[in-house]
Order: sequence, then structure tokens, then C-alpha cells
Amino acid sequence: MKSFEKAALLFLLRHLLAGIAGAVVLASGLLWFDVARLATLIGSSEYGITATVMLYAGLMLTFGSVSMGIGIMALNEDTRP
Repeated sequence: MKSFEKAALLFLLRHLLAGIAGAVVLASGLLWFDVARLATLIGSSEYGITATVMLYAGLMLTFGSVSMGIGIMALNEDTRP
């Protein structure tokens, strides 16, 4: 693997991990503060673990993709006044 390829992959990985971290914080906050009684609903369901995994996975996928997209689009920003 060439050095510029490694640098590009590390750039994307950093943005992906930032998005995943944001998703974990949001999902944990939603469940901790029981926003819209979400934690109560999940806790009383027989599929609570599945719902929790789907909540975290869906937010991680979404936030990770958005974070990588923002990182890519910000690469060629013009800094001229």
C-alpha cells in the first residue's frame, strides 16, 4: 500500500470513528434520559436487546457516513478571503 493510500484511509477512519463516537453519545443519552419514553419502551419489549442494537447500529452507520462525507467535502475548501 502506498503512503498516500494509507493517509487517505487513516483520514477516513478518523472521521468514521468521530461519527461513531457521536452516535454512541446520542444513543446513550436518548436511553439514559428516557427521551420520549424510549428506554421504557425498549425495556418492556421482549425484543429489547434487538431494538437497542438496531438503535446503536443505525445511528453509527448514519453518523459515521455523514462524518466521512463532511471530511471529504471539506478537503478542498478555499481559504482565500
